Amino acid sequence: MTTVRLPLFPLNSVLFPGLVLPLNVFEERYRAMMRELLKTPEEEPRRFAVVAIRDGHEVAPSAPGLPGQAAEPERGPTAGFGEDPVKAFHAVGCVADAATVRERADGTFEVLATGTTRARLVSVDASGPFLTAELEELPEAAGDESGPLAEGVLRAFRQYQKRLAGARERSLSSGADLPDEPSVVSYLVAAAMMLDTPTKQRLLQAPDTASRLRDELKLLRAETSIIRNLPSLPASELTRGPTSLN
Repeated sequence: MTTVRLPLFPLNSVLFPGLVLPLNVFEERYRAMMRELLKTPEEEPRRFAVVAIRDGHEVAPSAPGLPGQAAEPERGPTAGFGEDPVKAFHAVGCVADAATVRERADGTFEVLATGTTRARLVSVDASGPFLTAELEELPEAAGDESGPLAEGVLRAFRQYQKRLAGARERSLSSGADLPDEPSVVSYLVAAAMMLDTPTKQRLLQAPDTASRLRDELKLLRAETSIIRNLPSLPASELTRGPTSLN
């Protein structure tokens, strides 16, 4: 098994390969991570791993600028994640490439990264100023009938978009904006759908593209049916993920 050791950035959301991740970095542990990434030559990828938090806090409790400032803030790389941080995270995450790491005058960072490949969490090291992890990169197998499944998911996704557009009384991206490569379709739809973190995590961990697409087809049909019967259902932007508090 080939593994790689990378800085670890836990979030309350799931990152998929090919999706853009904007970050506003203000905690010292993650500032230290970004300072370390800036040491990487510009011609080389500035890689770190993103994992979804299973049980814990994205931002350390009582961190400066947040509620509860009278309390002594938790400090260190494991703040908010318990004594054994590996138990606080989902087992599969995504390697990210930080295309932009910009330090502000106050020492915080503006980061724009893109998910590249899935990776399984093997171990977590908390001995430094920020978490690092040993990860096994996961290949993406196509599975059976991924092409036809992708076509079906795209059709279902367009219906889903139309229903949401009707609920919001505005139009969303057209079919011309959508890809046709099965794995890309599967990740884009997984990121764009309004799903909770455990469901998105399940899609990320799917054994192959076809399995993910089959799951998405069921979810799209179910969600579209719900929206049809609840036309006032609120929605957020489908093509843009939220900026992390960190």
